Amino acid sequence: MSKTTLGQRVSKLRIVKDLTREQLAELSGLSLEFITTLEEEDLYPSIGPLQKIARALGVRLGTFMDDLVAKDPVIIKKDACTSDLVMQKTRNNSVKYTYYSLGKGKSDRNMEPFLIEISPDEEETKTQQMHQGEEFIIVQAGKLLVRYGKDEHILLAGDSIYFNSTTPHYVTAYGDQPCTIYAVIYNPA
Repeated sequence: MSKTTLGQRVSKLRIVKDLTREQLAELSGLSLEFITTLEEEDLYPSIGPLQKIARALGVRLGTFMDDLVAKDPVIIKKDACTSDLVMQKTRNNSVKYTYYSLGKGKSDRNMEPFLIEISPDEEETKTQQMHQGEEFIIVQAGKLLVRYGKDEHILLAGDSIYFNSTTPHYVTAYGDQPCTIYAVIYNPA
């Protein structure tokens, strides 16, 4: 995909679907203010709201990351892996999450596989998100804090977690060091 912002991609898809911002807000269950900020101010939300927007637009989550079509199997070589999306910029404009799509090019995919680099939290509040589907995460490096409902879990390299995304959850690097994870997100049609 070209070097457009996430908001520009959402806006373009919304216009193609002949939807107003108000209609997209209603269909996604998000506020009009959120949709406007996303499209106009280079906002990078967490994956939960982005999944709600994808569902409302009738597209895969990966549509916001690529528009390539490849033959099966899709192979992503480590040295050719490039970041496709950054999310949740912090107050000092640093990037919280960097996503590398591992399913780029597979247009008929039902899951979204990612390599995700997570920076340590600067803010005190860790807002939990929820959305349709399931998530499977394996920690590749560092330590991961997963808040799932009222419970907190600290995962180390090699540990994994699999959960329903409809329960409020939050995932972040634990401590003051970054964390790298592999995540597969399933969002039912």
